[in-house]
Amino acid sequence: MAREWGLELGPPFALGRYSFVAPAGQDAVLKVTPPEDDEADEEGDALALWDGDGAVRLLRRDARRRALLLERARPGGDGSALGEEEATAIAVAVGLRLWRPAAAPFRWIGDHVPRWLDEAEAERHELVPLARELYASLDVGRATLVHGDLHHHNLLDVGGRHVAIDPKPMLGEPEFDVPSFLWNPLPYTMRLDVTERRLAAFAAAGLDQDRMRMWAVIRGAYLGADAGECEVLRGLL
Repeated sequence: MAREWGLELGPPFALGRYSFVAPAGQDAVLKVTPPEDDEADEEGDALALWDGDGAVRLLRRDARRRALLLERARPGGDGSALGEEEATAIAVAVGLRLWRPAAAPFRWIGDHVPRWLDEAEAERHELVPLARELYASLDVGRATLVHGDLHHHNLLDVGGRHVAIDPKPMLGEPEFDVPSFLWNPLPYTMRLDVTERRLAAFAAAGLDQDRMRMWAVIRGAYLGADAGECEVLRGLL
């Protein structure tokens, strides 16, 4: 892709653990996602829809080869370097820009969550029975584009404002996006008091408290919450 697009690549970014992500000159980044990362199938479509409003701008793409040329965020520091209140306020503000009405080609989270819970059950995760019960009680939204992995390390500074990177976009509801923020940044250990303050900030922006709490348990089950996180998640209900 670099040869075809006339790019000079730098060393890959250290946090690009699943995709190939490397600087392409001073102002762009080349990202190539592996086929098994099916949650990223519509990443290019979401970035095109957002068009730089709340997320990095898409400059070019080759959908067949899963290659994206992206705006490079500069200076690029992520939300993990910020204080608790500032990082949470930024996450809320970015989320409000990203959550917007959408339809095809984006897939609905409701067609995937049951399979993810099945896989977690096969791994005997302790939260699965409760997660199934909560999920069965939800009428899952399907009209809002969600980021899918909204957390500190995916919020980058672009000259005094912050934009999101690395979306795993699907159709759902804003509350689905909150849990991944609750157990970050690395190496933060999840605490109930901090979690409650973060939830309150999202609720003040109009999100539903009960739905955020239910999604935290559901997503915690299939994303493999550890024993300490499970204790906190149970404490949310």
